[in-house]
Amino acid sequence: MTIVKKPVKIVETVLRDGHQSLAATRMRTSDMIPMLEQLDEAGFFALEAWGGATFDSCLRFLNEDPWERLRTLKKHLKKTPIQMLLRGQNVLGYNHYADDVVKEFVKRAVGNGIGVIRIFDALNDPRNLEVAMHAAKESGAHVQGCFVYTISPYHTTESYITLAKELVQRGADSICIKDMAGLLTPYAGYDLIKALKQEIAVPLDLHTHYTSGLASMTYLKAIEAGVDIVDCALSPFSMGSSQPATETMIAALKGTPYDTGINNDILLPIADYFREIKKNLTASFNLTNDINVDTRVLTSQIPGGMMSNLLNQLKEQGMADKFNELSTEMPRVRAELGYPPLVTPTSQIVGSMAAFNVILGQRYKVVPREVKDLARGKYGRTPVPVDPEFLKSIIGDEQVITSRPADHIPPQLESLKQQLAENGYPNASIEDVLSYASFPEVALNFFRENRTVCM
Repeated sequence: MTIVKKPVKIVETVLRDGHQSLAATRMRTSDMIPMLEQLDEAGFFALEAWGGATFDSCLRFLNEDPWERLRTLKKHLKKTPIQMLLRGQNVLGYNHYADDVVKEFVKRAVGNGIGVIRIFDALNDPRNLEVAMHAAKESGAHVQGCFVYTISPYHTTESYITLAKELVQRGADSICIKDMAGLLTPYAGYDLIKALKQEIAVPLDLHTHYTSGLASMTYLKAIEAGVDIVDCALSPFSMGSSQPATETMIAALKGTPYDTGINNDILLPIADYFREIKKNLTASFNLTNDINVDTRVLTSQIPGGMMSNLLNQLKEQGMADKFNELSTEMPRVRAELGYPPLVTPTSQIVGSMAAFNVILGQRYKVVPREVKDLARGKYGRTPVPVDPEFLKSIIGDEQVITSRPADHIPPQLESLKQQLAENGYPNASIEDVLSYASFPEVALNFFRENRTVCM
């Protein structure tokens, strides 16, 4: 019997999701530089190193220019593509931007060094992905269309296949399953991958988190089902709420038809280096070093970091004893708002609404603007239409948006340039304009410390 070899590829996340998950995205560029050339030689499919929360963290906490970080990374990474995570029409922020901002951001990201762009939308609305995907394709990047994995009565294998096909039709070079809460179980993962591989021809990447304790088992079953790529993090920044350990996955597959071909001996000294970096970050920023598996996510579907934030909100109100009530209210609100996946920004929107309901002791007594906007379609199409009577009770006579949300946003780039000029930066680079677009106040604070004001 002939054994068909199918080497599994690995996306290494230590430079982005690994430290975002376990060290509050506090890794500095200077922490990365000493190991970049060694990582470049290891043989990874890509190094995820930009996007997600790194952009905000650079400006807000580290006094770093995220664009300069990207250029520095590219100087050292000659062989391995740099991968970023992009929130579709949200870019790296929390609200939708006009098409001109999305196109320019993608163009500049690729121009400064990005090789692979993973593009997702919190509602899995393909309309919110099309502009970014087209811009990435035009710029010459590998376009990874992404769908967010969640569980509800309306999220089925068939619905995910339909979504994956739509992303391929829009030009995706590969498809990523983004399981942000670690909800994908091994056998459900096997069945989903098998079904997807029968319907789409492009490579399939699985990204999950260890939060529930399932991730390594799910990866093995996904690999047996034919997945092409898995996301892992070097051991110091793995597990907990991060990804499975890279070295462990390589060892598990060694000598099998799925052998990655990556030499663990090369990775051991790199891991030792990042182990010290993690200790230093934990001490420097007073971070918790105790992020463990939390199986409550399997029933609540609330990602670990979000659960901690909600508990802190209750503690601040002197209502920590209401946490079980909040855990029950959260899925109830999610169902009423059309079963959105719980990922940025929908996780914060649903979580805040549930917290208000519990703290005030009356459901929907106060309804934040973001909740109304989610319900009326400003963020996109929810997986299930919101009940018309419930919708009217929270938005009144406000307009319901059924078209692509960004169609209602006029071009923004020129007005953003004008705003920067009025703040003393008439000659701002396009990258600075895009930083300002993403996080206006945070970027201005950064510019005041690092740019010359011209008035």
